[in-house]
Amino acid sequence: MATKPPAGDPVQDAPQVAPPQHAAAGLPAIGHTLKIAQQQMGLARTARTLLKVNQKDGFDCPGCAWPEGDKRHTAEFCENGAKAVAEEATLRRVTPEFFAAHPVADLAARSGYWLGQQGRITEPMYLPEGGDRYEAVSWERAFAIIAEELTALASPDEALFYTSGRTSNEAAFLFQLFAREFGTNNLPDCSNMCHESSGSALNETIGIGKGSVSLEDLHQADLIIVAGQNPGTNHPRMLSALEQAKSAGAKIISVNPLPEAGMERFKNPQTPLGMIKGTALNDLFLQIRIGGDQALFRLLNKLVIEEGGATDEAFIREHTHGYEEFAAAAAKADWEETLTATGLSRPEIERALEMILASKRTIVCWAMGLTQHKHAVATIREVVNLLLLRGDIGRPGAGVCPVRGHSNVQGDRTMGIFERPAPAFLDALDAEFGITSPREHGFDVVRSIQALRDGRAKVLFAMGGNFVGATPDTEVTEAAIRRASLTVHVSTKLNRSHAVTGRRALILPTLGRTDKDVQAGGKQFVTVEDSMGMVHASRGNLAPASPHLLSEPAIVARMARAVLGEASRTPWEEFERDYATIRDRISRVVPGFEDFNARVARPGGFRLPHAPRDERRFPTKTGKANFTAAPVEYPEVPEGRLLLQTLRSHDQYNTTIYGLDDRYRGITGGRRVVMVNPADAAELGLADGSYTDLVSEWKDGVERRAPGFRVVHYPTARGCAAAYYPETNVLVPLDSTADTSNTPASKSVVIRFEPS
Repeated sequence: MATKPPAGDPVQDAPQVAPPQHAAAGLPAIGHTLKIAQQQMGLARTARTLLKVNQKDGFDCPGCAWPEGDKRHTAEFCENGAKAVAEEATLRRVTPEFFAAHPVADLAARSGYWLGQQGRITEPMYLPEGGDRYEAVSWERAFAIIAEELTALASPDEALFYTSGRTSNEAAFLFQLFAREFGTNNLPDCSNMCHESSGSALNETIGIGKGSVSLEDLHQADLIIVAGQNPGTNHPRMLSALEQAKSAGAKIISVNPLPEAGMERFKNPQTPLGMIKGTALNDLFLQIRIGGDQALFRLLNKLVIEEGGATDEAFIREHTHGYEEFAAAAAKADWEETLTATGLSRPEIERALEMILASKRTIVCWAMGLTQHKHAVATIREVVNLLLLRGDIGRPGAGVCPVRGHSNVQGDRTMGIFERPAPAFLDALDAEFGITSPREHGFDVVRSIQALRDGRAKVLFAMGGNFVGATPDTEVTEAAIRRASLTVHVSTKLNRSHAVTGRRALILPTLGRTDKDVQAGGKQFVTVEDSMGMVHASRGNLAPASPHLLSEPAIVARMARAVLGEASRTPWEEFERDYATIRDRISRVVPGFEDFNARVARPGGFRLPHAPRDERRFPTKTGKANFTAAPVEYPEVPEGRLLLQTLRSHDQYNTTIYGLDDRYRGITGGRRVVMVNPADAAELGLADGSYTDLVSEWKDGVERRAPGFRVVHYPTARGCAAAYYPETNVLVPLDSTADTSNTPASKSVVIRFEPS
C-alpha cells in the first residue's frame, strides 16, 4: 500500500558518512527500487507499471535517454528509472486544498525533496497579482490569462518559451511552431545547460551535433573511454552495455575526478551471478583534475602522431580537413604542462596510449564532466581529433558517444527547439504552414535569464522542467524571474519553480509518460528519440491522475488558439484531436522523418540517418571532418582555494530529489555535504565532520555563498571538491559559461572555505 507524503521537511543537519562503495546495482538496487515504488504506488500498481517501462508496447522511461536493444528484458529499467516512474505514477495528489493550506511563502521555504514528495498536481492553478497563494482556475481562464499577457507585449521577443527534455516530439514540434508563428525564436531548453557544448563541437567537426554510435557499436568496440561521466547513477542501464562489451573483449578507460562505484564493478541484477559477483569494468582509471581533459587528449594525440603507423592516413587524406595545422599544434603538447593540468602520472598516460594504439575500434563517451567548462567545446573537439586520427568515425564499433541525460532532450532539438535554428528548417516550416518565421536568433537559457533581469523579457512559459532549480547563480536567477509579468509552468509535480514566480503565475498540470492519453480522435501515443537516434512510440497505461489534466500537445494547441486567434491558419484543433496529423506535418518538415506514422508503428521504431556514421559523409562547411587546433586551457586555482564541480547524488535525477542518500558514496540523511581530498583538507584545516560555508570567487567580485556544508574527507582528485546541485547552483556565476556554447561552467567553480 502506498504511503502518505512527509508532513514536514526531514532534518538534514547531520548527514551520516560511511566509506564509499566499490560496486553498483545488485541486490541493494533491487531492494531500494521496490521500497520506493511501494511507497509511491503500492504493490499492484508497481507491477502493472514497471513491467511496461521501455517495452515496445509500453512507455518510454521519463528518466534518461539511454537506448534499448531490439531484445528487451522483462524488467527493462534501472533503479533510478524506477524511481522516476514511481514519482510520476504515484498515488499521492496535490489538490486545490493543498494550495489553500500552503501559501507561496511556505512553498518557497520547503526543500525540493519535500515539494516533489507531495504528489501529482490535479488542477490548473493561478497566482493572481498580489495574491499569497495559488487558487484553482479553469483551463479557459488560464489560456485567456496567457493570451492577455502575450498579446500585450511590445514585441514577441519579450516572451520566452522554455522546454524540458521530457517533452515528446509531437508537443515539442507544436511548441516551436507556436513560438515562431507568434514571432520569436526565444526557445531556450535544458540542452543549453548540458550538451550544448557537445552539439557545438560536433557540428563544427563532423557536421551533425549528435553521437555517431549505436548500442551495437558499443558491444563491438575494442576500447571504450568514459570521460566526465558517472553511468552508475546517471545512466545505470549503460552499465549493461559496458558489461556486454567487456564480455566480448573490450577494454575500458574511465577518466574522472572521482572514483565511481559503477565503473569499478557492476553487479547486474538481471542475472544471479551478476548480483553475487559482478563484473569489473575499469581496466584503467585516470583520476584527472577537474578541467584537465583537453590537455590529456592533446598530449595523447601528439603521441599517436609520433607513433609510426598509428594514424589512419587514408581516412585522414580522403575524409578530413585541417590536419597539418592540428598536427603542428599537437606537436607543441608538453609533458610537464599536461601532468600539471591533469594531476596524472606519466606511466598512467603512457598506459592509456598503449590501450589506444592496441584498439582498432574506439568509442569515447562523455557527459557533463566535459561539457560544463569554459573550454568545454575545445575539449570535445580534441576528443574528436583523437578519433579522426585513428579513422574511428563511420565504422562499426567506433565513434563519438555524448550520453544525453534526459529522455527526449535530443528529440526536442530535432523537432526545432533551438534558439538558433538552421535557415533550411525555417524554410521548410514556413512552406508547410504558410507562416513567416523570424530569422533573428533568440535567447538561450543564460541569455533568457539576463533578459528577464534587464527587463527585456516579461513572460516565461516553461514546458516541463524546473527552470529555477536547474539554472546557475540562484539569487540572480530568482530575482530575474520575479521581475516577469507572468510565469507559466506545465508540470506534473511541484518543484522550486512554482514558488519563485512573476507578478502572476500559472501551473498547468499535464499528463505524464505513464498516463493514458485519450483525445477526441481516440487513444493517442507520442514519440521520443533516444541518445543514439532511435525514434519510437511511447504509450501510457494508467488512468490519468485527475480528469482535469491536459496533454502537452493539447495545452500547446489550446494556447495557440487563444493567443493567435482566427488569424492562424494552422489546424490546432485537428492536432489536438489526433497526434498522427502532427506526425504527418513533421514528416514533411524534418529530414529523416519521411513516412513517420508508418515507420513508428513498427515495434521498436526506426533509426534516424546520420551521414558521418552511415556514409562517412561530413556535412560541414568544408565538406569533410574537421581537425581543430584550439589552444590548450585548464583551470588555474589560487593557493588556498579548490575547484568545485557540482554533481548529482544517487537519490536524484537532474533537479528531482528522490531521497536524501547517496548510497554509492557512503552519504546518508542529508545533501549539504562537500567532498574534499583528505590531503587538501589537512592543508586547509578542514576536519572531517566540520561545517563550512562555500564561497565562490569570480572576476566580477560578487560574493556567492552556500552556507552550512558538512566536510566529507573523500578520495577526490587533489585540488578538487564536489557537492550536489541544485544546492550549489548559487555558486555558479551567470556569466561563467563555455566559449561558443554558452553552457554554464558548473564543473569549474573556484571556491574558498569559511567557518559556518
